[in-house]
Amino acid sequence: MITKSRFFLVLVFLGVFLSLNSCQYFKSFDHSVVNDPELFHSSMKTLTDTIVYDIFSPPVASRVYLYPTIAAYEIIAHFYPESYYSLVGQINELETIPLPQSDQVNPNLAALYAFNHVGKSLIFSEDRYENQLNQVKKAIKKLRVPSRIIKASREYAQDVANHIIDWADDDLYNQTRTWPKYTILEPDQYWKPTPPDYMDGIEPHWKDIRTMVIDSAKQFDPKPPIEFDLAEGSPFQQQLWEVYQVSKELDQEQVEIAKFWDCNPYVTHHRGHAMFATKKITPGGHWIGITAIATRQSNSSFEDTINAYANVAIVLFDAFISCWEEKWDTLVVRPETLINAHYDVQWTPLLQTPPFPEYTSGHSVISSAAAVKLTDLYGDNFSYLDTVEVEYGLPARKFNSFLEASQEAAISRLYGGIHYMMAIEEGVTQGLEIGNFVVDRLQTKKVPLYAQVKKP
Repeated sequence: MITKSRFFLVLVFLGVFLSLNSCQYFKSFDHSVVNDPELFHSSMKTLTDTIVYDIFSPPVASRVYLYPTIAAYEIIAHFYPESYYSLVGQINELETIPLPQSDQVNPNLAALYAFNHVGKSLIFSEDRYENQLNQVKKAIKKLRVPSRIIKASREYAQDVANHIIDWADDDLYNQTRTWPKYTILEPDQYWKPTPPDYMDGIEPHWKDIRTMVIDSAKQFDPKPPIEFDLAEGSPFQQQLWEVYQVSKELDQEQVEIAKFWDCNPYVTHHRGHAMFATKKITPGGHWIGITAIATRQSNSSFEDTINAYANVAIVLFDAFISCWEEKWDTLVVRPETLINAHYDVQWTPLLQTPPFPEYTSGHSVISSAAAVKLTDLYGDNFSYLDTVEVEYGLPARKFNSFLEASQEAAISRLYGGIHYMMAIEEGVTQGLEIGNFVVDRLQTKKVPLYAQVKKP
């Protein structure tokens, strides 16, 4: 028969035993179980889906991708200093992230939480975003991570997220929300809103946003556009006439190329008095999707996956700033405006003309820059099947390299009827220069990378 005193001693012993075993379980927990890169891919896809749902413009979308990814990367760099360099001192005005206050932080889990904390702060549909993240939470739960590790990782992630959000708040984005819109200039050579909705010009002050690696928005200015002249046979008139003629002679392959690279986040459709819109991925979002394909195909680790996303997000962000500086500096009119006014009032391009000036071509700039960076990370002659647009009803396309894909993205804008060849050609040059500059200046992974892309 067990007396009360003996029963009490049994309870004490049992408590001590369970406590010791709990501590032992924590100490012996294998932190590497949180190493599935699909956890991060899932969060990135959630961010992309929310960007599409909230209809962020291409430049703004690049900002939404940028800051969450940097938050995740800096945590990885802190915990794995033997493998990765911090971005502090390499990108503008970023200061060292806070140190963890607990030795129970799981680096990968903290990186994932920080990404989602910052991402949620930059989108509109917070409830929708949170609902989609439940899948990530369920996946983490299946890993049976001790609650203390989850708690410590979340708290540290919040500290880092707050640090990155404070830094992001100083990039002039919030201030430019209140700056004046573009005032339409009457002469023919200047950009004007285009059909069917004649929307205001998007982000005329984006050139004032803080850059990451490039020194300023004007560092990679392309050569000036061809002088405006509608006289028959003039260089400019030939550029305009080329757009008109090509649009009438497109073959099926060219139509498919144009549609595949459309990446217009908000295409409107008019049927009589009814109007509806189609939401699609942005150009930067397409290259984020290509990054996901490359990392999966290369069996990149959790940490290397974050590294790839961070590199691509940074080069996309700077490429958009450089391109938008040129667009709103030169104010080149779109082909649709001039063709309707001087050649064919009924003509419409295959693709809906985006609401901002023509020169240089944004697709040409950002695709070339991203392709250079991905080539730096994963090598030249990297064959892959681009399935990014499949969920938007378009068939996959096969490419033998990232640069081949970027060249197709560039020429797609001529097939789409929305850019002159001068904007495409100079945009490619501008993007290659930005991409190579970022490759030369930005160091992330310490182990040797694949062969460097040749300079143009």
